[in-house]
Amino acid sequence: MRTTDGSVVLGLYRSGHPRDVLEAAADLGVAHLDTASNYLRHRSHEVLKTQAGDLLPNFAISTKVGYFPGEHSLDPARLRAGVERAAKELGREPDAVLLHNPEHSQPDAEMLAQACAVLAGAAQAGLCGGWGVSSWDPRPLVDLDAPCPDVLMVRSGLLVGVDVLEAAEAIVTRWRPSQVWGMSPFGGSANEAVWGKFDPRIFLRDALSATRVQAAFRSACGLPRVDAVAVGTDNVEHLRELVGALAYEVDDQVVQEYRQLLQARRQPV
Repeated sequence: MRTTDGSVVLGLYRSGHPRDVLEAAADLGVAHLDTASNYLRHRSHEVLKTQAGDLLPNFAISTKVGYFPGEHSLDPARLRAGVERAAKELGREPDAVLLHNPEHSQPDAEMLAQACAVLAGAAQAGLCGGWGVSSWDPRPLVDLDAPCPDVLMVRSGLLVGVDVLEAAEAIVTRWRPSQVWGMSPFGGSANEAVWGKFDPRIFLRDALSATRVQAAFRSACGLPRVDAVAVGTDNVEHLRELVGALAYEVDDQVVQEYRQLLQARRQPV
């Protein structure tokens, strides 16, 4: 069974890529950065190389392809060119390249298979270390195949709806990825009003010393069960708080009860 040990991946969505946060991430033992070709107005790779090129050897780097200026596309030639461009802009081959929200293009089985084959082929050719799929809404993908990606990234956490949660788990079973990563554990921001309306520490064991932010983040490792959670911040203290959350243990029994409540609420009266 997949554990909820978890680890922190520093996500760069909505980030200005500040050097102090990258330096702090390296000091705190965060080993992975996650970005995408379209982040920072399609400049994420170049900005990383310019502002923190000397720091990048401290990290494994994953990026995503699929969004191009003005549109989303699963065209094989564009995806291959996107992988090649990512390596050039970063100044190194990415450790993983993920197909970015393939559901956006409403693929059929053949289209998804071709897109995955492009990324798998790029990995075999040494253009990246591995390949995978990142899906914000995996529900349209549950009946399609993406055989054994190295990484599957899906939304995780207490604000993920039960239908999305179950779809993510269905494709984990169907695709058999080597690793599963969560993303967006706060549903957008740790400052959302919802986090002040209930105490997520009930999802942790022996959590009296944990903050609510730590509890919300840590519980995302169990909804669904993931190996790591990608989370973004431009604040060093917030990053430190998130890394500190790994010291706490998820209470699987409470998570299971919560899931049962979600399922019951979905049932018609």
